[in-house]
Amino acid sequence: MNREEQIELLKKTCRQSLEVIGEDPEREGLVKTPERMAKSFLELTKGYSMDPIATLQSAMFQEEYDQMVVVKDIEFYSLCEHHILPFFGKVHVAYIPNGRIVGLSKIPRMVDIFSHRLQVQEHLTKQICECVQQALAPLGAIVMIEAQHLCMQMRGVEKQGSTTTTIYYTGVFENNEKRKEFLSMVKG
Repeated sequence: MNREEQIELLKKTCRQSLEVIGEDPEREGLVKTPERMAKSFLELTKGYSMDPIATLQSAMFQEEYDQMVVVKDIEFYSLCEHHILPFFGKVHVAYIPNGRIVGLSKIPRMVDIFSHRLQVQEHLTKQICECVQQALAPLGAIVMIEAQHLCMQMRGVEKQGSTTTTIYYTGVFENNEKRKEFLSMVKG
């Protein structure tokens, strides 16, 4: 299905949804909403058409560096797969090279690819870490995500300001001291 076909199908779905909740899709403020919603939804889920491993591997370099590389405070926005509501926050990624490093801009690009898919935070954390591990074959990788979930703040329990933290690691980060070093760099 091409983009124009996707937009047309999503426009119909949005129009029907507006009618189901009791709105008039012909009302002035809503006439263009189905098309805007369709384009927005495709933008927010564009990660399905991108390859995160290829993104990382497009800028790999031989380098004999064996200490931790940390990219922290990467902003992200995603959609909760349970309610299709936003969750957002910061991603912190580290790895210990094993003869290869990656261009630093590729890590936030890879985060964007995964976050532009319907997600739960736990899965997002694991996907990012496993992608770094698979693409770079480092001595270890670790990812921590701190996020706020609008599905908790706008509906259901309605708890404002709560933050969820997840962490996933491989290789040398199984060692508690390496994890502590990472956490002190992220929090420092």
